[in-house]
Amino acid sequence: MQLNKYIDHTILKQGATADQVIKLCAEAREHGFASVCVNPSRLALVVKELAGTDVKPCVVVGFPLGAALPEAKAHATKALVALGAKEVDMVVDVGAIKDKNWDFVQKDIEGVVAAAKPGAIVKVILETCLLTDEEKIKACEICKAAGADFVKTSTGFSTGGATIEDVKLMRATVGPEMGVKASGGIRTKADALAMIEAGASRLGTSAGIAIISSSHSPRR
Repeated sequence: MQLNKYIDHTILKQGATADQVIKLCAEAREHGFASVCVNPSRLALVVKELAGTDVKPCVVVGFPLGAALPEAKAHATKALVALGAKEVDMVVDVGAIKDKNWDFVQKDIEGVVAAAKPGAIVKVILETCLLTDEEKIKACEICKAAGADFVKTSTGFSTGGATIEDVKLMRATVGPEMGVKASGGIRTKADALAMIEAGASRLGTSAGIAIISSSHSPRR
């Protein structure tokens, strides 16, 4: 297993500096991670630092609350893809899910998908710690209907992160056609392997180096 190819190397903290982002990109290049995921204001820097590599520039939209106007999310997505984003992790409107306003939820996602295609894939962050199982299932079904490429567990900024149970439920709901990204609280190789075993096809983590380092056998 190429564990490195599952990892979105991530820095989304509010005070992240340019030097920290540059270091993250250097680590991602060295270890061949899937992507580097940052806030929108750092995307241009990431695109520059990853030029000529297989590591994808990834950016968040509507982060971390998901409560921006759908038009704002779509507009931001279009601008970010034009800047060079290849992956867009959008936060769904969790309040609309709780309201069971499914038409709104679907249109919210469809707007971002339309703005991203064909230049970038879209992962939809559900913030599973705030949802019931029934809401998770319905949200996953809507993500699939709206044309998203992945469903994703968490922002890492709410009351909880990825769980094995949620990843299994999401995988069972979307089937093999979509990706499932586990994020939030994945710190060790054991965490990473457990999420992959449960059905995750991508891992969002700021601990990618520790995970990869522990996956290599000691040199003799």
